[in-house]
Formats: sequence, structure tokens, C-alpha cells
Amino acid sequence: MEALQKAREARSKKVNKVEATKALKSPMDVYERLEEIAAAGYENLSKEDSAYFLKCFGLFDKGEYFMLRVRVPAGQLSNDEAIRIAEVAKKYGDDYIDISTRMQIVLRYIKIENIATVLKELKEVGLTTFQTGADNTRNTVSDPLDGLAYDNIIETKPLIDTLENTFIENPEWISTLPRKFNIGILGSLSNSCNIFGHDCCFVLAQKEGIFGFNIFLGARVGVQAKDANLFVTTNEIPAFYTALLNVYKTYGYRDNRNKNRLHFLLTDVGIPTFVEAVKKEAGLDFADAGVTMVQSQNIALGANKVLLKDGTFAYKIIVPSGIFSGTDLIASANTAKTFGSGDIRLTYDQNLYLINVPSEQLSALEESALVKKYAQYHNLYFQDMIACAGTKTCSFAVIPNKSDAIEMAHFLNSEVPLNNAVIRMNWSACPKGCGIHGIADIGFEGCKAKDAEGKRVDGVHIFVGGKITREAKEAHTLHKSLPITEAKHHVKYLLKTYADNKERAETYEAFDDRFLSRNYSFQALGFFTKINYILNDKLNLNIPFELEKEPTTSKREAYELFAFGLKLFKLLSGEKRFESVDGLLPTLVKPRKITRDEISRINPKVPLKLSEIIYNMTHENKNERAQVFSELLVALKEV
Repeated sequence: MEALQKAREARSKKVNKVEATKALKSPMDVYERLEEIAAAGYENLSKEDSAYFLKCFGLFDKGEYFMLRVRVPAGQLSNDEAIRIAEVAKKYGDDYIDISTRMQIVLRYIKIENIATVLKELKEVGLTTFQTGADNTRNTVSDPLDGLAYDNIIETKPLIDTLENTFIENPEWISTLPRKFNIGILGSLSNSCNIFGHDCCFVLAQKEGIFGFNIFLGARVGVQAKDANLFVTTNEIPAFYTALLNVYKTYGYRDNRNKNRLHFLLTDVGIPTFVEAVKKEAGLDFADAGVTMVQSQNIALGANKVLLKDGTFAYKIIVPSGIFSGTDLIASANTAKTFGSGDIRLTYDQNLYLINVPSEQLSALEESALVKKYAQYHNLYFQDMIACAGTKTCSFAVIPNKSDAIEMAHFLNSEVPLNNAVIRMNWSACPKGCGIHGIADIGFEGCKAKDAEGKRVDGVHIFVGGKITREAKEAHTLHKSLPITEAKHHVKYLLKTYADNKERAETYEAFDDRFLSRNYSFQALGFFTKINYILNDKLNLNIPFELEKEPTTSKREAYELFAFGLKLFKLLSGEKRFESVDGLLPTLVKPRKITRDEISRINPKVPLKLSEIIYNMTHENKNERAQVFSELLVALKEV
């Protein structure tokens, strides 16, 4: 405790403005005045209520209307709950719904005069919006097929209900934490809820023949949770979680909001010190970690139908970028009741399942109006896509995002149609990373970029190589600040490589491990997509530059660059740059003197600037040769 106390004191020189606001009143005082606030109108809404207190109950002031987050623990909606949410969306929210990456519902366009009525109507069917914003414990995520799927070992919803009943509408816990707190509980073998991406992660594990959970702690945007070397049983979860929140509430930082998440406390004091404090608080000596049982990506990735333990099926409705409506949620609830149990499961990738559909009803289900309407999105590029709000509804967003993701998915499906494949593409409209782009196979972060004429346009940073299997892994930067109109072509060439080299039903993540990341540096892959864009989309030369299946460069950048230069020289001129090369070492045999414009003289379609770039890549004198791909990417902007 001494180390935690010192860390807190070191970060207690000042208190941030939000903490000062929180000291003004109790959030429940504001909740009890909702009808009064609604009647008074927007012009009388206090600054502190708008900026903070209403967020504790999921209400976010957007100027002319409110956004509202509806808490859906583990993404599980009963038929009655789904219909009520849909009715509320139609009556008060312009018939608009977003499915979020926390497996919950977001309503928009709610006027201030309706906020109390909306919360009341939701509560009538047991729905709450408590603690879905501000410094609170956010919606708990889990396997969307929890309790149903063959790979589900521990059904987690009863555990989640216990925690929700303890903390969520308890005034003692509302708005008492230093910062927001995300939690995930996964009782399945496959990672179906980004389980390593939360402040506290309960991950299915086994120790001495007993199933329970290993604890991972401290994720935030761009950082995955770390192994805390703890194993807890299902019976121990309430005590552990209560102690964890108490320690964080007591010692968590309250100065710089950008550095107040649990991650920063753990970084300063170390996970072992924090864990000892939790044990002391709980009065229990939790066991050391067991064997983490998460084995793969979500078993339902890339699948429309999933066979369940009881012999029925879960049927996935693909909702592009999570954009839905009250009308279609009612249709989903009615369709679910007609062909299955009537309940709905929301997913962290912004889709939904109709569950417990008997096999004999599948054909009829697929002929239903709902399924037919969304059937166009049942392809590789929409199946596992995520996109956060974007400029239309989020003040932090830099690009439209949702529409950008949909447009690119349509483009890729026409350019590189793929069957029996899985690829995860995630879009975040800004650096806050709400689209979880950092763990995607191919991730996009919104930015502004310059087009060929130097005008500022919507752009993206592209990331590749994110992982979500046994342990999550953050992606690496492929390109910075590309116009979206250009970015789609870079992705196209990565996917063409996947299509040409993948093994049977190999996922993109597995393909990346086996082929791309194993054989090439990320700098080389960035150059690979850029040169293909230049040759085939900008210059229309129709000369594909392909990656070697067994390169000999061992990801050494200078050698990769030289090898690429040799290949490009041959592709564009039809001639060899050198008579022979000793492996890919700088020892050249019988070098042939050439000039910078050699390729352009042989092939007039090649611009002089590109000829010069390839000359610099393959210069006879290794000391004169280009050494890093980054300088080439800058030079290629002039082609």
C-alpha cells in the first residue's frame, strides 16, 4: 500500500476540472430532477449537468439533441427489451440506432423535453442507462453466444448480473472512479469480444482441472492488457472485482485526465504491487494464473450460421458499420420470435444474432424480409467490420468514417472477391480509437491528408498486423496520412496478395503470421502497396509488382530495398539491372553502367522520376544507394 500511497501523492498536486465538477453535487440529485430538467428546456440546462452529470446516465448533450447509451450487459436483449428500445427510437430518436463496440445500443436525436420519458419507458422493461458514460464502470462485454456456443465453457451472464446488481444503480458507485472503467468476461475458447482490450479482463483459464479466469489488467487505446498472474474462480469474482475497484478508487490518479486510466497507475507501481493491494483489500490470497484457454479468433467469424449446443442455430445479421434503426430492430425481434427463441444477441463488431433457430426453420428465415434486406452485406468485407461514429454524430471525429468503411467494403468486394476467408477491418474516426483499429488485421484511423494537388482531404493512417487470438497485439503503421481515395488501393494490393497466397480457409491473421509479417518488414509492405498504386492505378501501366513467396532478405530493410529495386528494373525495362548478384549482398558481379533515366529511355511510359528512384535503389555503389523505404515513399509522391 505504501507504493500506491506515494504514487497517488505524487499525482495529487492538483485536481482536474472534472473532479472539481464532480464535487459540486451527487449524480443522483440530477437524476431525480430529470423531469424538471426536461421541462425547463435546453436554455436552462446547467453547464455542469450538460458537461458531466447527465453522462452518468448515458445522456450526452449534442447541442440540438441528446445521444443516449442503453446498457445491454453481455449484449443480451430479450424480445421485450428489443421492442421497447425500437419503439423509443421510433418515437423519440428519429428511428436511428447504432450498435456499439461495447455490445450495447446508442440512440440519437432525443430532444431534452423527452429525456425523462425515454429513461422511464426503458426502465419499465428492466433496461438501464446508468454508468454508460463519464467516470463509471461501462457496459460489460462477453461472448455474444455466451451459454449457447459449443466453445463456451463457463456461462458468464449470471456472473455479470451479480456485478451489475452490485454496482450499476448503486449511488455509492456512480461517478466515484478516477476515470472510465471497461470490463470484459469471457468464458469461451474463442476471442469474440476483444477480451484483452479492457481495464479488467476475466479470461477463460484452467488450473489443476478447475475452470475459472486468468486476470489481465490495464488496457487502453493502443495498449493491450497485461497478465496479472492471477487465477480467480467464478465464486471469487465478486470479491476480487469489488476489491479491485476499491483500490483503483482510492489510489487512482485524479489530476491529468489523459493519464488517469488504471493503465497509468499500474505502470507507475507495477502490477505485482497493485495485485497485492487487491488481495489485501479482498482479504483473499488468490491463486497464481492458470493456463489461458483462449485459442483462436471468434469461431463465428466469417459465418452467417453457427450451430449451437442444443442443436439449434444462431443466425448473424450483418449491420454495416452498426447503423441500424428502430424499424429494423422491431423486425429483428419479430423475426427472432417467429423463427427462434425471440431473443437477440448484440456483438462487439456491431452486428446481431437471432438465436435458437431450429435447423428446419433456416430456409424460411433466409426468405424473410429482414434477412433479405441485409443479405447484400453477407460478404467478407462487411462480415467482421467495425466503424465508430464519425463526423455526423461525434465532435471528436475527423472523417465521416461509417460511410467511408461501407464504401471501401463495397469497393474491395468488387475488386478482390473472396470466399472462405476472414479479414477484420476496423475504422476509428480519430485517435481516440473507438473503432478498435489497433487490433484489426487492417485498421484505419481518421486524419486529414493532402491529395495530389495539395488540397486537404479526408484521409487515414493505415495499420496492419493486429492480433486477437491467444493474446491481442497492437498493429503496426503501414502508411500515414493517405487520402481515403488512395487508401482503398493500398488495401486492395494487400488483399490480392492474401487471395493469391492463402492456404484454403486461412484467416488473414494467420496468413499475416505465416507470410507477410514473417517474410517482410512493415516498411517493405508499405512500399509494396505504394509502388503498386503508382504503377497500376496512377500510371495505368498494368504491371503488378508481387511479393516473393520465399524472400532471402530476412526483413533487413537495406536488402529488401535492393531486392525490390532489382525486380522493378526488370519489370519496367524487361532487362536485368546486373548480370548477376551474389545472393542479395552488395557484392555485384559485372555491373553494367547505366544512367538515371535508363528505364524511361527503354520504356517511355515510365516517368523520369520513377526511373531515378529505381536507379537510387540499385546504385552500383552501395554507399550511394537509398537505405530506407521512408525516403522512397517521400520521393514517390512526386511521381
